[in-house]
Amino acid sequence: MKAKIFYSLLFFGMLFAIGCQDSEARRPIQQSSGSFMKESVVRNKKLVASEEKLIDSIIKSNPTKEYLASKKGYWYTYEIKNETDTLRPKKGDVAFFEYEINDLQGNVIYTALELRPQDYLVDKQEIMIGLRDGIKLMRKNEKVTFLFPSHMAYGYLGDKNRIGPNVPIICTVTLADFEKETELKKVKNENNSNNQ
Repeated sequence: MKAKIFYSLLFFGMLFAIGCQDSEARRPIQQSSGSFMKESVVRNKKLVASEEKLIDSIIKSNPTKEYLASKKGYWYTYEIKNETDTLRPKKGDVAFFEYEINDLQGNVIYTALELRPQDYLVDKQEIMIGLRDGIKLMRKNEKVTFLFPSHMAYGYLGDKNRIGPNVPIICTVTLADFEKETELKKVKNENNSNNQ
């Protein structure tokens, strides 16, 4: 009987001693070295370089047009330029525009009729990144052709319709007009009051 108690105490003592030892934290089975991120960066740099090369060939094939490089990484040329107005759309304005989208070979992807006239609440509404910035460069009644690399267009997802992943595009935009959002609301409220 004493032996059973002795062995029981010895067994529980060993369990207690093992449980109280400093245990080392378990390490993950696989440690990430960041190689995926590095590969992704390299892949994206190659993609951007190849798209810029294609865009550069379009610019060189049209020596009569003056293409300007934006600070955001796209190029544009004026089809119709407004030399008299100085104002451009800014945050809080509503821009009224039409546009058409082509691939870099000039094939129509979406016509202006399909895309219908647009009204865009500047910097407060989600639209294509390139258009968001490009519209703010325009004046009323101007027509501008933008050459957007895929990261300024529909990116790695495409538009999930006719524009595939990582497709650079040509976008021709006509800015009909723009007004302050507050003025439009005021006119809308007056019209609603008059109709009641």
